[in-house]
Amino acid sequence: MKKLPLLTTFLALALIPPMYSHAEELDDYLAGFTYQERKDMKIDSKELVELLKKGEAQLIDIRFPEEFAAWHMNFAKNIPLNELPARLGELDKSKLIVTACPHYDRSSMARLYLTTKGYRARYLNDGLLGLADLLRGDKARELINATAH
Repeated sequence: MKKLPLLTTFLALALIPPMYSHAEELDDYLAGFTYQERKDMKIDSKELVELLKKGEAQLIDIRFPEEFAAWHMNFAKNIPLNELPARLGELDKSKLIVTACPHYDRSSMARLYLTTKGYRARYLNDGLLGLADLLRGDKARELINATAH
């Protein structure tokens, strides 16, 4: 059996704890999952709009860049799901992070990831399509006026 160089062995062992710690974080989260957590992990467009008006939430559109370029909400930050681990520093930990996609499949995965990383996060359960439907006419104007800096 061939021995690995000392540096290679050290680097390999150094990578093991983070992999296990992520699994343990997810295990702990799932083991503690309750009906209240099921309720708390979701947010609807109406509640999101109120939090955005107060400056208490950050909307993260986790769609791919091409989807975001085709149409998006100007008050949302685009961090594609596959870039989220590398871009955590762009999130405002002082605010509730709300993840969104057209429906909620990818945003629920993003919320789970962020929750296991210590962020207060929820996913938009009626999706960006529901938010777009809510923000018609006066409601869009109210939100934009309230969030203009």
